[in-house]
Amino acid sequence: MKLSQFKFKLPEEKIALHPTKYRDESRLMVVHKKTGEIEHRVFKDVLNYFDDKDLFVFNDTKVFPARLYGNKEKTGARIEVFLLRELNEELRLWDVLVDPARKIRIGNKLYFGEDDSMVAEVIDNTTSRGRTLRFLYDGPHEEFKKALYALGETPLPKMIVNREVEEDDAERFQSIFAKNEGAVTAPTASLHFSRELLKRLEIKGIDFAYITLHAGLGNFRDIDVEDLTKYKMDSEQMVVSEEAVNMVNNAKDMGKSVCAVGTTVMRAIESTVSTDGHLKPYEGWTNKFIFPPYEFTVADSLISNFHMPLSTLLMLVAAFGGYDLIMDAYNVAIKEDYRFGTYGDAMLVLDK
Repeated sequence: MKLSQFKFKLPEEKIALHPTKYRDESRLMVVHKKTGEIEHRVFKDVLNYFDDKDLFVFNDTKVFPARLYGNKEKTGARIEVFLLRELNEELRLWDVLVDPARKIRIGNKLYFGEDDSMVAEVIDNTTSRGRTLRFLYDGPHEEFKKALYALGETPLPKMIVNREVEEDDAERFQSIFAKNEGAVTAPTASLHFSRELLKRLEIKGIDFAYITLHAGLGNFRDIDVEDLTKYKMDSEQMVVSEEAVNMVNNAKDMGKSVCAVGTTVMRAIESTVSTDGHLKPYEGWTNKFIFPPYEFTVADSLISNFHMPLSTLLMLVAAFGGYDLIMDAYNVAIKEDYRFGTYGDAMLVLDK
């Protein structure tokens, strides 16, 4: 498939700048893959589509406060630093993006905090915007991380951050089961689940498995090739535990439904599936890029938000639901005033 096949006109006002008042009261479009039927529901109705011993697979990654603002030595120029990942714990090395990139050179020092309490030195240029920083901090690592994160902000997407940061952003940009720190963006499908909804699903007999995939900014990077087979996804760190593997494999063997909650979960489980259709434990990195046509082997349903045009996230949903059906559903979503993006509404695609 070609990149241009995923282009559609999305009016700016359809992009949600705020979450719904209650997590589970966003809208839910239900797409039946086999019949092409589309239903319009509220998210908490999702439990009506699943039964006893069906399995939801969640991503329990936790977003850390990755956006910092500092000043360059001598000139005092304001620099935005976006922390991507820690490269070396002992040396305090971090892979970061800087903006404006043109003002930063190897050897420059950056100062953070009102009293310049945190200092970093640029030691490498990795890409046009990327840099490696060495933070100059003498205390224990845990103390350093605490001090660094205290200076950071919740890394809301740029389209949202252009509005004023609000008091509940730090809470609403995390799922209620976020546990393992390492993501720079939230797995958005998870944001719709409230404690009350999880309890109702549990009472109905639905099981929960948790994997970890630390979602990175690569999900939002512009694709620069028309031929999708030539595109390389950024690598993301992931853990699929033996416990999660056993739960997924047992559900599959019993003929129960397995629901991937989000594109990150779908990528993770498809990255570690064996030839017999069963999952195997895995800890490492994945750069799996899923676009149509693609043969899925594990999940038979997918929950996802409404994504931006030309995005890898939209491509994965189209691969699962079928290109024509999903693109038609997106047209319906625009006409029916569904909300797009991180804080937007949700889609449930059913293949059973």
